[in-house]
Amino acid sequence: MNPLMSSASDPRQATTALSVNLNKVALLRNTRTLGIPSVTRAATLALEAGADGITVHPRPDERHIRPHDVFELAELLKQWPAAEFNIEGNPFHNLVDLARQVIARGLPLHQCTFVPDSVDQSTSDHGWRFPDDAERLAPLVAEVKALGVRVSLFMDPLPEAMAAVRALGADRVELYTETFARAHADGRATEVLPAFAATAQAALREGLGVNAGHDLNRDNLADFLRAVPGVQEVSIGHALVGDALELGLPETVRQYLQCVREGSR
Repeated sequence: MNPLMSSASDPRQATTALSVNLNKVALLRNTRTLGIPSVTRAATLALEAGADGITVHPRPDERHIRPHDVFELAELLKQWPAAEFNIEGNPFHNLVDLARQVIARGLPLHQCTFVPDSVDQSTSDHGWRFPDDAERLAPLVAEVKALGVRVSLFMDPLPEAMAAVRALGADRVELYTETFARAHADGRATEVLPAFAATAQAALREGLGVNAGHDLNRDNLADFLRAVPGVQEVSIGHALVGDALELGLPETVRQYLQCVREGSR
């Protein structure tokens, strides 16, 4: 567990960690061959501004994060022992192999987030299904945990699925928050937040940690954290990088951290 998250024995009383997703930085870099903008420089700026971790989602088509980014970021994270490195992606594609390679090189990797996206998807759009996905996920969960890496499963807000997640051996769930973000933008957040709160409560009862991510932004983050108990980590990329074009990356990270503080009051 990230030392920045361990100040309270009860996760419901801990401060939510902010993990900055750098996919969109890599996406921009990949439109040229000059290495600009630098993914590792962006990570350094985010960490210097107070981010608690770095997230990447390397896809098989290498549209944004590429394998060398994973290794270079892991090397960078050696200089930030209080920060966490989270790699997310489909464990049936390239995720598990990258995790093996990172650990084999003696580099830090704290969490793998299993996401059920297809090769041609533009972005993640749903969580795992239980019991449908349980049998094929089980050996991969066990393998990654054997590497000493925490496993989080990307899940829709379904309280009834939390027991199955725990039975599978996962450590956390990441709540897929796009439905909340869309509802919040339309002024309907109160319609969907009860399901997220109930799912988080069910996860906590099962002994699972709770993460959240997808379309969280400066407008909705604090409201989400106020309503949903025990969120240990949010990973935010698209909106954060978009805001950074206007505000600069360090100031953007500071403003997201302020949203986290407001949501934790």
